[in-house]
Amino acid sequence: MSNSNITLAAIEQAIGLLSDPETGRSLSKSDQVRNIAWTDDSLTAEIALGTHSLPIADEFQQRAIETIQAKFPNFKKIDITISTIDRPPPTIGQVGLRVRSVIAVGSGKGGVGKSTIAASIALTLKRMGARVGLMDADIYGPSIPHLLNLEGRPEVIDGKIQPRMFGSMPVMSMGFLVEKDQAVIFRGPMLHGSITQFLRDTNWGPLDYLIIDMPPGTGDIALTLSQLLPLTGAVVVCTPQEVALLDAVKAISMFQKTKIPLLGVVENMSGFICPDNGKRYDIFGHGGARRKAEELSVPFLGEVPINIAMRQESDEGRLDQVLQDPICGVPIEKIVRSLVRDLAQRNMVAPPKVSLPVLG
Repeated sequence: MSNSNITLAAIEQAIGLLSDPETGRSLSKSDQVRNIAWTDDSLTAEIALGTHSLPIADEFQQRAIETIQAKFPNFKKIDITISTIDRPPPTIGQVGLRVRSVIAVGSGKGGVGKSTIAASIALTLKRMGARVGLMDADIYGPSIPHLLNLEGRPEVIDGKIQPRMFGSMPVMSMGFLVEKDQAVIFRGPMLHGSITQFLRDTNWGPLDYLIIDMPPGTGDIALTLSQLLPLTGAVVVCTPQEVALLDAVKAISMFQKTKIPLLGVVENMSGFICPDNGKRYDIFGHGGARRKAEELSVPFLGEVPINIAMRQESDEGRLDQVLQDPICGVPIEKIVRSLVRDLAQRNMVAPPKVSLPVLG
């Protein structure tokens, strides 16, 4: 087709072949494609996405360019601008949360860096433009406040717990409610009550993602969560060695039994690159989590190597700062992209119910 014969309807039809990553719906069915203009050799257009999809906005942008280029090969230059939609999240579950995706981060055993990975995922989603909340459900060993250098007892205003804020990200943890040297001794009903209160009575505000740092092991908090609200899914963190993988399999089984979808596995402490000689040392092995994920038909989201700076900065409560360093941040960013990309693919297969967008 020569460019002189191109019509607006033809361009809209081509862009309409793309599906919104968040809703799974064709872009042709919503007012998300705007400001289309073209000349003999170039085309410009604007596509509006919800903030839930911003972590993969550049990938979507490139896919849009390739889709148009395939349909109209005579365009020498195609410029697609991504803008955002203010799309209100739904109210979900018995606790009235306003959130699009609830993701639990768990592990089969302690000491695998689960809390660091959970906080890193939340911080990276936030940095990439999404609205994120972080809930520390590790009642017995709450470490999120330390990783983020947050402290202070939350206020209660109009019956709602006001979470501590890390920039624009609301954070709630048992660590804000007890002294650092106090042990939390809760039985089942008390656990259920505290998790319910964190979800129902905290002023989370509207969120794209709520990341929940789970306790290690296979306790009953997963069952509590599955009863309170529909979880989007779970991420299991493990280290490469076989003994850790055995426990990771138990965590995967726990989520399956509680009917929480498995979003993927992350291999933490996956090798160490010596800063002195650049050599890689697989201290705990390498690739075990990927192999186990393939064996169990669970997505593998990525691996995070041992990094001295990440350990040091996390201990000092500067996790967010160290994630801005490419050596530490890029592995987490790849995991976040994989996670959001997989959610988008699921949405294409089974589109979720969404509110009508408010364009802005």
